[in-house]
Amino acid sequence: MIRTVVPKNARSKRALDKKEAKLSENVKQALFVPGANSNKVLHDAMVDLSALKKPHMKRFSKKNNVKPFEDAATLEFFSEKNDCSLLVSSSHNKKRPNTLTFTRTFGYKLYDMVELSIINHKFLADFKKATFNVGLKPMFVFNGPVFESHPVFMHIKSLFLDMFRGETTDLQDLAGLQQIIAISAGELEDSTIDEANAKLPTLHFRVYKLHTHRSGQKLPRVEIDEIGPRFDFKIGRRQFPSPELEKEAMKKAKQLEARTKKNIETDLVGDKIGRVHVGKQDLGKLQTRKMKGLKAKYDQVGEDFDDQVYEYPEEDDEPSSKKQKN
Repeated sequence: MIRTVVPKNARSKRALDKKEAKLSENVKQALFVPGANSNKVLHDAMVDLSALKKPHMKRFSKKNNVKPFEDAATLEFFSEKNDCSLLVSSSHNKKRPNTLTFTRTFGYKLYDMVELSIINHKFLADFKKATFNVGLKPMFVFNGPVFESHPVFMHIKSLFLDMFRGETTDLQDLAGLQQIIAISAGELEDSTIDEANAKLPTLHFRVYKLHTHRSGQKLPRVEIDEIGPRFDFKIGRRQFPSPELEKEAMKKAKQLEARTKKNIETDLVGDKIGRVHVGKQDLGKLQTRKMKGLKAKYDQVGEDFDDQVYEYPEEDDEPSSKKQKN
């Protein structure tokens, strides 16, 4: 158990404040933990994955005896000690060779896990091409309908988005959009069998660099170049969060909830419709054009003018000019 630390100075107090819950969370830190039976392939794979996560990552150099599916207490201890909510551990044995286990924690307690075994690989050193700068926000491409329908692939999509999404910002610059992470998977071989026992397709992990060139038009010509790393994963064991823990993790603070405005609705087209309540209007106080004929002192004169009755003379059949001639 980690003992409760009481801050003795301002520096330690600031360090403890960073670990507390915030309304707007910072970027999730990732911790890469090599297992006791890790090998060279897993070491290089974790080095390349941590390069994609820089600078929000930590990596252990020594091997540790971690078994996430048997006992997650060690990973929970590492998560709290290093203030990391994302962990990647490696293991290798005859039954599950070259395996990476991606783990997420909530409140430094185990949230979910996915086990991915490396089938084919090509590391960054094998491409020998110029990479992108550190700290860029990547763009994601998920190819395949299973990422929208199958629960396992929806879980993997959420995990990779949490792992590599970077800082949340509204400022976007075209020069900063250089990195593309493409994850693809084929369709299920037999959709009639149970999803839990179905043979899941291979997961393909690719990283590309985006280049823009002059095209003589307003929009530039875009080309992509694979820069690595490249992995083909076989999906192994997985552990989903409990409904109670998932509900607690997805809870939003009241300060961040959108306040509902009264008498404002949105129709089917998406237009905003508002209802305005107006009190009884007094037309006598209505502001009109400032002209002489509309002043208040002429109101009484106008009423007297309307009350008068005028009699018009009767018209004869013949004009008056003819009567005088006669």
